[in-house]
Amino acid sequence: MFKSFSMELAGRTLTVETGKVCAQANGAAFMRYGDTTVLSTATASEKPRDGIDFFPLSVEFEEKMYAVGKIPGGFNKREGKASENAILTSRVIDRPMRPLFPKDYRNDVTLNNMVMSVDPECRPEIVAMLGAAIATSISDIPFDGPCAMTQMGMIDGEFIVNPSQKQWDDGDLKLTVASTAEKVIMIEAGANEIPEDKMIEAIYKCHEINQTIIAFINQIVAEVGKEKHEYTSCAIPEEMFDKIKEIVPPEEMEEAVFTDEKQVREENINKITEKLEEAFADNEEWLAILGEAIYQYQKKTVRKMILKDHKRPDGRRIDEIRPLSAEVDLIPRVHGSAMFKRGQTQICDVVTLAPLSEVQKIDGLDENITTKRYLHQYNFPSYSVGETKVSRGPGRREIGHGALAERALIPVLPSVEEFPYAIRAVSETFESNGSTSMASTCASCMALMAAGVPIKKMVAGISCGLVTGETDDDYLVLTDIQGLEDFFGDMDFKVTGTHEGITAIQMDIKIHGLTRPIVEEAIRRTREARLYIMDEVMSKAIAAPRTEVSAYAPKIEQIQIDPAKIGDVVGQKGKTINEIIERTGVKIDITDDGAVSVCGTDKAMIASAVDMIRTITTDFEEGQIFTGKVVSIKEFGAFIEFAPGKEGMVHISKIAKERINHVEDVLTLGDVVKVVCLGKDKMGRISFSIKDVPQEA
Repeated sequence: MFKSFSMELAGRTLTVETGKVCAQANGAAFMRYGDTTVLSTATASEKPRDGIDFFPLSVEFEEKMYAVGKIPGGFNKREGKASENAILTSRVIDRPMRPLFPKDYRNDVTLNNMVMSVDPECRPEIVAMLGAAIATSISDIPFDGPCAMTQMGMIDGEFIVNPSQKQWDDGDLKLTVASTAEKVIMIEAGANEIPEDKMIEAIYKCHEINQTIIAFINQIVAEVGKEKHEYTSCAIPEEMFDKIKEIVPPEEMEEAVFTDEKQVREENINKITEKLEEAFADNEEWLAILGEAIYQYQKKTVRKMILKDHKRPDGRRIDEIRPLSAEVDLIPRVHGSAMFKRGQTQICDVVTLAPLSEVQKIDGLDENITTKRYLHQYNFPSYSVGETKVSRGPGRREIGHGALAERALIPVLPSVEEFPYAIRAVSETFESNGSTSMASTCASCMALMAAGVPIKKMVAGISCGLVTGETDDDYLVLTDIQGLEDFFGDMDFKVTGTHEGITAIQMDIKIHGLTRPIVEEAIRRTREARLYIMDEVMSKAIAAPRTEVSAYAPKIEQIQIDPAKIGDVVGQKGKTINEIIERTGVKIDITDDGAVSVCGTDKAMIASAVDMIRTITTDFEEGQIFTGKVVSIKEFGAFIEFAPGKEGMVHISKIAKERINHVEDVLTLGDVVKVVCLGKDKMGRISFSIKDVPQEA
């Protein structure tokens, strides 16, 4: 049955239609916010997938180019693989919703969000986030929701709820917060050095708004929601746990997992696994789920020791950071390099500089952003965790980690006017044992400084974890979590920033939300840790950006010319600019407003090209001195090319102080001479003199 529901949200009408389309999906919501339209659907398989020990959830955010009145580029003229923005949006939807599904649910679930129309005043990402939550809540798929999401921007210190695309792009804050009816369940932020107190205020303003949205969703569920279906539980039988504990007592498991060496711990668990496989050799049903049972046994052991005894697997204090080291210039000939190591997590970052013509072109739904000047890319090869696997290119996790480190550093990058380069930073994971994205932020910051990028301030990042008990007051926040604490803990709270404030946040949890005291403590802990990392480690490796770029990096000189004279520099069919490039070996980029960037590795050739461009675009005045080449000789004089495509004439009477009968008596083709401008002759040609050039010139 068709139903329509509406609410006012941040000054605009949010409309949800159900029962109109996609009747065969488990749940469907046709969403409209302003003129932005998104179709959100939730579907689940009838039976659990065999042979897996995880919940198979897929979240898709489909950007249809017709939504902004464009035909896709490329040969096929149709949408291809998901854009980076689509992948990041899918992750933001996935992260808060995944913990709200039953932990023992193994049916395939797909949440699809198709953007069909875009109103620049109403960002499609927030509509899709709400649509996914509503479609799942009204479906028969088991889900402990509803949840809601709000985005917050900030311009001139004022918060803006669900900002327009322009406000989102131009503001000092890009914050997304997801909540249940009780707690915050996800935080994603990019910020221009927002103070911690201001960030906490913004987070909980979003949380308040989320409560009004949840009340609206509850009304929809009450009217059209389906009864949740029964499913086959994949929980480990209690009798199996009891038998495992008989064979491997808790103290033996504690001894196996509590070590600071990841390889030693894995070897210990392998021995326990072999012992249990031998014990359960005749029980095929238990053997099939033994891996999951051992994982849960480890998890319970680690959580108990941390929460009750305040004992971490590697023996650290609750607020202690693992051993740190940093260095720069470890890779020769690249434009900038740095390595940052924290415990068994090791990142090498390499920076490459290029002219602005190398910026990344973007074909997406945001028409305000068509290029990307700074790229941060993150790679996670299998050898970093001691495994073997064929590389298939970056997955969603790698793209997400790269985007987080990129977002962390954008606020401190110099403007194009200050530093006219395209910049690419690539983080190579050499070793991984927790929070490589934060190590990537630290390594990237140092590599940028080593490359001579004049960043405004140093940026560092760190992650906090969490272990909770039976009540909201029973919890422990852990500074600098390693892999084991991430796997078995309840939270991965990553924060990056400068001494002054936060530049990025990414918070993932595995439980049904965080209380405000936990959020505040995590933000406080990460501030203390990142200041220590910057002051005691990073600044000792490199204290400030280098004053010059590497000898191997391109040099760029930027000048401004009259936009009306761009055609003079380019010349007919590009003849003039191509001749400058051929003579000097430089690369030249010209923008519509007359900004000219000359890029090359030879400073002398760059200077020569700049001189040529300035000469071509100069309004010629009497008395100006030029150096040119004789390109043509006539009876009445010689033509001098003083810049590519620019010639002036020296009359025979102006060649030498004494009288000459023939031009060839003094000049030959190819001679390089100095000339002084006499203005323009009656035919409008530039007139030169050789004999009147001042001696000091």
